[in-house]
Amino acid sequence: MMANLADPALWYGLALKIAMTASIVVAASVVVERSGPFIGSLIAALPTAGGAAMIILALEHSAQFISQSAVGSLIANAACALFALSYAALAQKHGLRLSLGGAFLVWLVTVFLLRLVDWSATGAVILNAVIYPVAIVAAGRYRIPGAVKRVPVTGPDLAWRAGVVTLCVLAVTAASSSIGSYFSGVFAFFPVAMGSFFIILHPLIGGPAAASVAAHVLTPLIGLGLGLLAVHLLAVPIGVWWSYAVGLSIGLAWNALLWLLREWRTAKG
Repeated sequence: MMANLADPALWYGLALKIAMTASIVVAASVVVERSGPFIGSLIAALPTAGGAAMIILALEHSAQFISQSAVGSLIANAACALFALSYAALAQKHGLRLSLGGAFLVWLVTVFLLRLVDWSATGAVILNAVIYPVAIVAAGRYRIPGAVKRVPVTGPDLAWRAGVVTLCVLAVTAASSSIGSYFSGVFAFFPVAMGSFFIILHPLIGGPAAASVAAHVLTPLIGLGLGLLAVHLLAVPIGVWWSYAVGLSIGLAWNALLWLLREWRTAKG
């Protein structure tokens, strides 16, 4: 069913998605240019567009609906692992258009094929538990340690980056407005933020360095999956907003743990 364009909630929600996604993606791209792919990947794994979409869903639907939609988001999170791995592999020798286009194609084919299965929360968790270890090992060859080259950052450059993200969010929102419930939940976590991230970084720091961010982001995305599982389990018992707070806290704690482990290994080595 088509969205009511006269509904203020539609435009408020769209503005929220754009603001959240653009601010995080632009900030993360600057961090990558200054601090390297690992720190940037921790930021890239944050639920920006997906988090905004979940807030909009919470304003319109029941706790039971939110709980079930989190299962679809877990499926999308599994597909994001293949998206990141595909981009990392293609970006080694190809330009942005082919690398990112191929990764988006892999994501789309994956979610459409997974639609053939009636997923439970347990099945979605098992799917993530199978895909992520394989993807992390496969992406190991694409990780570049240390910082990438520094890139001067100007006001017009930041404005251009925000514009790119805005266009991506608009395109995804327009597409998702006419699809069914399953794909609405899945497309809440369409990798628009990661895609925008690579659109920004690939021309600036080169394919292999941008691919290193994609390779590093896989482990932080596990925390996102754990947070989505918490939303599924807790939305009905304790309420949607508290479940969101717990899910976000789990994701942030996971990223903090990864950072502490990296610092410990660096100090030890």
